[in-house]
Amino acid sequence: MAWFLLLPLLAGLPSAAQARTVYRCVRDGTVSLATAPEPGSKCVAKQIDDNAVQAPNLWGEMGVFSGTLYEREQDGRLVYSTRNLPGSRVYLKFTMHTPPGEPAHAGLGKVGKPRLDRHAKLFKAAAKATGVDDAWLRAIAHAESGFDASAVSPKGAQGVMQLMPEVATEYGVTDPFVPAQSINAGARYMKSLLRRYHGDRTLAAAAYNAGIGTVTRYKGVPPYDETRLYIDKVLTLYERYREAMGFKRERPAL
Repeated sequence: MAWFLLLPLLAGLPSAAQARTVYRCVRDGTVSLATAPEPGSKCVAKQIDDNAVQAPNLWGEMGVFSGTLYEREQDGRLVYSTRNLPGSRVYLKFTMHTPPGEPAHAGLGKVGKPRLDRHAKLFKAAAKATGVDDAWLRAIAHAESGFDASAVSPKGAQGVMQLMPEVATEYGVTDPFVPAQSINAGARYMKSLLRRYHGDRTLAAAAYNAGIGTVTRYKGVPPYDETRLYIDKVLTLYERYREAMGFKRERPAL
């Protein structure tokens, strides 16, 4: 859900039936929106007109948001905020979809049984050349394209590894629909992502799906439904491929 969709929601809640005021509250460097000033925060009242889609961006540079709207009693009435203050209870959860222009997508493949027969020699060779786990590369390809060499996503990603054109060019791909080129480039790209994020597979998958710049902008996994579902899919597939290939289940880091 984009910020401008949250504004009319706040302004139209029961406690603010006649009000069009939303408070932008800052505390410890974090921003929240509320229907009343938050105790302990520095809040500024913003008047929202009836055409909320035209409202100013109260979040600042973020432009988009994902999280939870909380309800609590304050001064004898119900108020709503995106900050979880003492006495709050969950009112609703919201998550935005990928905004126009962003590369993130939910992935073309589906979670299912491992398919060890698809491009097996190519994945093994790419894993050996780059040091990236064979099972991890297969999980990415399974989630991205279902191993379909001719796959093209609505965002423009192509081939088995669903490389965006600029990434394919960077890694020397001349034909993104040739499995060997796609898998080799995808493995090299994933190697660079794992190095960048110190082996953190969640962040590497997020960047593979939504782009390095997006992960940098949000300082972690972006709040996109598509990316979060994609990460869950890839991590699930990774464990399934490891088990199918005879590896023991990875233990979570303590």
